Amino acid sequence: MNKIDIWDSDYRFMLIVWEHAPVRSGRLVVLSRERLGWKKSTTYNAIRRMSEKGLIRNDKATVRVLVPKEQVQAQESHAFLERTFDGSLPRFVAAFLNGKAISSREAEEIRRLINEHQEEDDGNH
Repeated sequence: MNKIDIWDSDYRFMLIVWEHAPVRSGRLVVLSRERLGWKKSTTYNAIRRMSEKGLIRNDKATVRVLVPKEQVQAQESHAFLERTFDGSLPRFVAAFLNGKAISSREAEEIRRLINEHQEEDDGNH
């Protein structure tokens, strides 16, 4: 996957697109005004920027998604982990949980995710 450089305002706009796509660009103007307080020109600039980045396609005033939300979220999560915790997932979890309790259901979900993504033991333990 090519790195997608996305700003916070772009991401908030893309949340609207992901929720409503395929969507007419005029409808995006209305939704962006309601949810983001944007002017028409700001929305059309965002459509252009996201099209140039390859996230969406604006074809005959209908905006379609080219890159799913989960793909962008994964990239942003990995970049945050690298930048903030030197890529250490345990350090991130420790910082996140510092003084915070989680429910049994949340703990079980985290265990399930870890088990699904755990590498096979190489016998060096």
